[in-house]
Amino acid sequence: MMLDRTRPKNLRQQVIREKKRKNIVFFTIIVLASLYMGSTLLVGETGLVRYFELKSIERNLATEVKDIKKEHEAIKKQIEALRNDPFYIEKHAREEFGLARPGEYIFKFKDDDR
Repeated sequence: MMLDRTRPKNLRQQVIREKKRKNIVFFTIIVLASLYMGSTLLVGETGLVRYFELKSIERNLATEVKDIKKEHEAIKKQIEALRNDPFYIEKHAREEFGLARPGEYIFKFKDDDR
């Protein structure tokens, strides 16, 4: 009969050990999954680090687009002036190409760096 009394105690201890082991395995899996998801969230292909890099690139490109649009508008105004404004055409011809009207002389001065 003594064996019967010891058996439930050993069985109970065995059940408790199995529950502890299952809990350890369960929590280990949860921790590993959390670590994996956390690291993926931070440094993965679609993680936060990549997100901030792409945001920075987007800001730089937006600034570049604004600059190019301003330059485009300036060129459009210059083209419009060259098509319609005879004074601008003359000014542009004199400054860019060094042209002059017949009978005019152009004097060019050298800058001395003394």
